[in-house]
Amino acid sequence: MGLGVNYEYWAPVPKMMFPGVQELLNTYQEQSAQAGVDLLGHYMAPLAYAQMQVVAQAVEATDGFDDASLAAYAREATFPTVMGDVRFGAKGEWSEPRVLQVQFQGVSGHEVGQFRNGSRQIVVFPPESSSGKLIFPYAEALTAE
Repeated sequence: MGLGVNYEYWAPVPKMMFPGVQELLNTYQEQSAQAGVDLLGHYMAPLAYAQMQVVAQAVEATDGFDDASLAAYAREATFPTVMGDVRFGAKGEWSEPRVLQVQFQGVSGHEVGQFRNGSRQIVVFPPESSSGKLIFPYAEALTAE
């Protein structure tokens, strides 16, 4: 069984399927397959699309492209996106961090298809986004008597 721990900003797991993300993926996967890019069909699309949703909403709300107005608005607004609601702190950081700790579990061979549906990418942190438990070396030894 292959194991590895990495990070992601979005993974195809049930707790990350926010409104609109499946429709985005359906369209994106059709186009990326035709272009022969992004074999997974979800690598960067949700994050990139959410970023542009934030920009579009801020431009529309401030009626322009003035940096100071956009920045001020971004610090006060909540942005509904395909990655859930996004808010920013006073320094421009995400008010709720969105980095996921992902462990690859049950990896077998080199077939890319095993990563498409999230069954091998287990979100182990944060708890509100988790899709499974972390497997760590000697985990079962801790329960031995």
